[in-house]
Amino acid sequence: MPQALLIECNDQIGLVHQITGVLYRHGVNIISNQEFVDHQRQRFFMRTEYQGTLDQSTVLAELQTLLPINAYIRFARAHKPRILILATKEHHCLGDLLIRHAFSELKAEILGVIANHAQLGQLVQRFDLPFHYLSHRSSSREAHEQALLEVIQAAQPDYLVLAKYMRVLSPQFVAQFPQRIINIHHSFLPAFIGANPYRQAFERGVKIIGATAHFVTDELDQGPIIAQQVMPIDHSHSVDEIVQAGREIEKHVLAKALDLVLSERVFLSGNRTVIFD
Repeated sequence: MPQALLIECNDQIGLVHQITGVLYRHGVNIISNQEFVDHQRQRFFMRTEYQGTLDQSTVLAELQTLLPINAYIRFARAHKPRILILATKEHHCLGDLLIRHAFSELKAEILGVIANHAQLGQLVQRFDLPFHYLSHRSSSREAHEQALLEVIQAAQPDYLVLAKYMRVLSPQFVAQFPQRIINIHHSFLPAFIGANPYRQAFERGVKIIGATAHFVTDELDQGPIIAQQVMPIDHSHSVDEIVQAGREIEKHVLAKALDLVLSERVFLSGNRTVIFD
């Protein structure tokens, strides 16, 4: 089974040679190597897949002596990542992930679903997964987020996935999970904000719809983009047809983004992503 070495550091001459040389000396076979230099930030990124057995602590120590100071070096996790899904009322993204998980097509273990409405409980229970209904009504934002945190801390997920979760998370909440919250939304933003974005798009006669998956940051829907997709539409599409097409794109893009993140193929470079697909 291939394993992966992930490296980010300041750029300098000879990095690829030095890194692959260490792996060669430890007797493993490199089967895939991808690298990129962000010239604006002078940052080097590399993802190397290899086969063979090595002492990871020894290799890490050796690489630290060769690479620039404060280099970020690690091996991809050995265990299957654990995710907790947050949802509201819409079923399409959640249902798609549940089906993929049931048929071992998702590179993660779903620990359960948290929702601020009860409608999706029966769907989740069909897949024999925990469903946590945490209503936001009659509760302050702080109290509701504290209830979320209690469930999250008990589950200890690697990632939180917002599958059409329609609550804005506070900066204090987001700060506790840096690069660990993934969101999906339509790609009309910032053109059509608020309720019924697809009807707004219909009324404006848009010609392209799409979806964007991104990491969540303090800036609403402005985090580093992981995956996107668009499709053309025209005057013949009804509002219902646009909504359905949008849902199909949203669940596909979310699944693609999760595949990239869970496979540890995504690096951050400022507010941009470097993706080795």
